[in-house]
Amino acid sequence: MNEDVFNVSVRKFLKKVGITSQREIEKAVRAAVASGRLKGHEVLAAKMTLAVEAVGLAVEIDGAIELE
Repeated sequence: MNEDVFNVSVRKFLKKVGITSQREIEKAVRAAVASGRLKGHEVLAAKMTLAVEAVGLAVEIDGAIELE
């Protein structure tokens, strides 16, 4: 295994996950505020699941997203 290639590949994947996740969260929250489902001052529970099936990895990461 080439450690440099592996490291760069993992970083590219995580960058894609981060950018895509942020866009989707922002879009969903803005829609919820616009529709009145959220008031805009909540703290939202969030959970991310990371899975790499080939190596048996499944990790859940819990957190919170503050709107104000």
